[in-house]
Amino acid sequence: MTSFSYHLVVICLIIIRQNISQTDGLPDVIKVGGLFGEDNEEQEMVFRMAIERINADPSILPKSTLVAQVERIGKEDSFHADKRVCGLLRNGVAAIFDPLEGSISRHVQSICDALDIPHIITRWDLQVIKDGLSINLYPRPSLLAKAYVDLVKAWSWNRFVILYEDNEGIVRLQDFFKEAQLRNWEIKLYQFEQGKPYRDTFWKIKEENEYNIVLDVKKRNIYNVLKQAQQVGLMTEQHSYLITLLDLHTVDLEDFNYGRTKITSFRIVDSSSLELQSLIDDWPILTARLGYRRTKAPDNSISTESALIYDGVRLLATAIQDLDQSQTVEIQSISCTAGVPWEKGSSLINYMRPITFRGITGLVGFDQSGFRSSVTLDVMTIDLEGSGLQKIGIWSEDSKLDNSLNISNQWISHYTKLTLQNAHLSITTVLSPPYTMVKESSNTKIGNDQFEGFSIDLIQELSKILHFKYEFRLVKDKGYGRPDANGTWNGMIGELIRGEADIAVADLTITSKREAAVDFTHPFMNTGISILYKKPTKKITSLFSFLSPFSNIVWIYVVGAYIGVSSMLFIVGRLSPYEWENPHPCRKNDEVLENGFSLSNSFWFTIGSLMQQGNDLSPKAMSTRTIAGIWYFFTLIMIASYTANLAAFLTVEKIVFPIEDAVGLANQDTIKYGCLQSGSTASFFSESNITTYKKMWKHMSSTPGVLMVSNEEAKQTVERSDGKYAFLMESASIEYTVERDCNLTQIGGLLDSKGYGIATVKDSPVRMPLSQAILQLQESGVLLLLKERWWKQKKGGGQCVEDKKGGGSVTPLKIDNVGGVFVVLLGGLSFSLFVAILEFMWKARNFDVSQETICEEMLNDLKFAFSCQSSSKAAKPRAGTSLDCYKYSDEKGSSLPPQFSTIY
Repeated sequence: MTSFSYHLVVICLIIIRQNISQTDGLPDVIKVGGLFGEDNEEQEMVFRMAIERINADPSILPKSTLVAQVERIGKEDSFHADKRVCGLLRNGVAAIFDPLEGSISRHVQSICDALDIPHIITRWDLQVIKDGLSINLYPRPSLLAKAYVDLVKAWSWNRFVILYEDNEGIVRLQDFFKEAQLRNWEIKLYQFEQGKPYRDTFWKIKEENEYNIVLDVKKRNIYNVLKQAQQVGLMTEQHSYLITLLDLHTVDLEDFNYGRTKITSFRIVDSSSLELQSLIDDWPILTARLGYRRTKAPDNSISTESALIYDGVRLLATAIQDLDQSQTVEIQSISCTAGVPWEKGSSLINYMRPITFRGITGLVGFDQSGFRSSVTLDVMTIDLEGSGLQKIGIWSEDSKLDNSLNISNQWISHYTKLTLQNAHLSITTVLSPPYTMVKESSNTKIGNDQFEGFSIDLIQELSKILHFKYEFRLVKDKGYGRPDANGTWNGMIGELIRGEADIAVADLTITSKREAAVDFTHPFMNTGISILYKKPTKKITSLFSFLSPFSNIVWIYVVGAYIGVSSMLFIVGRLSPYEWENPHPCRKNDEVLENGFSLSNSFWFTIGSLMQQGNDLSPKAMSTRTIAGIWYFFTLIMIASYTANLAAFLTVEKIVFPIEDAVGLANQDTIKYGCLQSGSTASFFSESNITTYKKMWKHMSSTPGVLMVSNEEAKQTVERSDGKYAFLMESASIEYTVERDCNLTQIGGLLDSKGYGIATVKDSPVRMPLSQAILQLQESGVLLLLKERWWKQKKGGGQCVEDKKGGGSVTPLKIDNVGGVFVVLLGGLSFSLFVAILEFMWKARNFDVSQETICEEMLNDLKFAFSCQSSSKAAKPRAGTSLDCYKYSDEKGSSLPPQFSTIY
């Protein structure tokens, strides 16, 4: 085959392939059917506009054109509805849009299911359409019910009215009603009576003093309903409305903007969508092109059904394009009488369900049942300043979260703050100083006047902010709250669960188990478990406490250094020739030399230096001066260290504790310990996985008499035990106790960290406003002032301040501190007197030649001493010696070294 023939064949094949592709591809015109009622004018216009904009978009169906086939059906006209649907099918539509309500829509759905025609719904529908050919862009009822529940929880409602217009309304709210029953919310159902004014029903609600209303009415009636509620007096600042209508943003609420009534609803239309803004901007041009008389654009948004229809048209066009890429799509005429279904209908529906895109109603996606999924709703409410409906938060569908609501704290605070106005709360508490105490008064007091304390003042401050009334009463079993083996709670927690009280206020610790049974507010105080113990007796001062600055081994080394240096000084002084000198410098021919560093003088020199005193001896040789210099340095450091440490030992009184922390308490057998038998401390030890705490709980649970009923009983037990019992309790209570009882103290740090909160009934509407008020008190410093008042000012607080200072600062010295120095002085004097007597006796025995006895001679010397005469006396001759001048080499008569001559 020649090259020309080859290229000619290739060109022919390409032309044939293109012709086949054009023959088997999408048709040039794709018809889309729409059924609209008499009051669906906006939906019809948006349907045509959406098709116009899809045709103008080259990225979707570039080779095909969508054509709208619109049929108008009267209300409840099933006969003509059947004919209109069959007429659309004969024209060969790819799908039918149906915003109709009631039996007509269900009839249309049955026809589409029978003939496999995609049926796109944009209204509320309870039916599960998994097996049909319908797909619904409207959020399913169960999803909306979850959004309603989350909003009611955010507004802290536990009592409200559900007011609906017709039976379809209660069916629409049945999922919400079930959730409300599970949460034990108090609900009353009211239905508007057909043919009667709405005011009649609102009067009944007003007589019941109901302030929270869930309202379910059609869009066309919502304004009239709210207006008649206003006429009755149910549109005040104390009233709150949750309107289930997703189209409240299209209703004129001008008449209700300034009543400060809390009107809330959800909105699925995304007002920030660029597609929506573009549609509104092009509204006059599109309506004029399509021949509609209503050319005025809506204010910033359109109705929910209109927005869903717009997104539905895009969904259909995208699905047709995707289907065309995988298989040949042929749109054919369908006969209702023949009953032959469209073979591509089910495939087209299956291609719609996995499609996800962001439209003017947010993220568009579907589940396997054909219902809308991944829905995001705007939370809308009347602005406080009268600016109309405003967005205050969002709600998003999330199967992993129980609450997907995100609302500005400013709005939550506003809505919940008014919940407690004029409410009357029953408050349960337990006697526990300083939280709740009975007033000491000679007059009998009743009601709230009989109590005082931190908790009483706290509730009083909260009531000033939230304007509620309250009544205190003591818990019957005097317990805080622990579950028994059957799961039944005792104490204050039990009374809340049984509905005997609205809130519980005390030193009630927030724990996971309690949180599962009741709700807690924000903590008003933080604390932790610590040890209450009797303060040991102060350390007994010894007479020889002045020796305390150095340990025994240091004193031994000091004495050894003293002996060693003195001996070394004596030896070196004897060896060095420079330490020998002539005692009579004027007699230069005298060959007698003396050495001052005798053994006694050497010891005297070092002891004098050690005592920081001077003496007559002075080293002359370099060797002896080196020894003296090193010894001076040694004594400088030792004396300075001794003096500095002596001040601390003599002026600071130390207290010796037998235990230092929980580990030391657990590892000894002498001191018993326990805690409250019903409280969070016992739960902490019994449920702990830490070995030390498990060991401590085993000891407490098996030792009789260590678990206490109250903190007061525990305090008395600690005082009487004389250090044989320690009590584990919250540090805040310990701080209060040691401020008043100076014999008690806190041992160690905190074993854990937790907070005290106000307990409320589960899902109670009072929890949120109470938490907001507690934060307000915390930020303003009121909580700190209350604690200062009840911990350190009232009921004997602050009396142990001086005692605390005495434990860590300087105290005046007593005779017990320095008595040992006087003992040493007396001992030294006595020893010197004894030595003097020995010297006298030795001298008298060996050298005295007189005929007097030793005692007589000593008596004469004493008389001479006490006579206070001259210090001079005649020398007595010594036995065996001449009174002539005699010479000797040194004080002891020791012989001089060989190199020196000794003259006698």
